[in-house]
Amino acid sequence: MSNILKPLKPPHDPEIAAVLGGYPQQNGYILSLFRTFANSMRFLTKAVPNLLDKDSPLPLREREIVILRTTANLNCEYEWGVHVAIFAKAAGLSDAQVSATQNGSANDAVWSNAESLLIRCVDNLCDRGNIANVQLADFQKRWSLDAQLEIMALCGTYHTVSFVANSARLANEGFGTPFPSR
Repeated sequence: MSNILKPLKPPHDPEIAAVLGGYPQQNGYILSLFRTFANSMRFLTKAVPNLLDKDSPLPLREREIVILRTTANLNCEYEWGVHVAIFAKAAGLSDAQVSATQNGSANDAVWSNAESLLIRCVDNLCDRGNIANVQLADFQKRWSLDAQLEIMALCGTYHTVSFVANSARLANEGFGTPFPSR
C-alpha cells in the first residue's frame, strides 16, 4: 500500500463501497474528495457527511457562506469550487457574493449586516481559533446555541476537508467552479 494520499479508484472493497454508497453522488460518480477519505475507513465513516443534512439549524445560504469563506481562507479551490457549482445558486448567492467569499471582505456592499457579521466570525475562527470580543456579543444575539455550534463545526470540518483536498493535491472536479481572478 502506498503512503501517498490520493483518491481510491474503483472497484472498491465491498465495505468501502457500502460506505461510499451513502455519500452524495451524481450518476454513480463519487467525488475525488470522498474517494480520498476512503484511504481510512475510520475517516470515511466519521468525516463530513453528518453536517450536510436537512436538519441543520442554519439556512442553506448561511451554511454555504460559512463553507465558501472557510475553504477560500484555506485556499482550497477544489472544495470551494464544488460548493459553488452545487449549492451557490440554491443558496441564493449572486456571482458578486460568490466572488466576495474568495477575494472580498466582510465590509463588501454585497453582504447584509448579518452576513457581514457571519463572515467576520468565520474569519476570526479561521485566523484565531475563536471569535473576537468585538463580534462575540452580536454573534450570540444573532444565532441560537445550536446555530453557533453548527457554524463552529462547519469551520472545523471544512478546515479538515481543505487540509485533505490540498494535501492530496486534488484537481478541481470537471464541473467545479475555479476561483475568480483577483
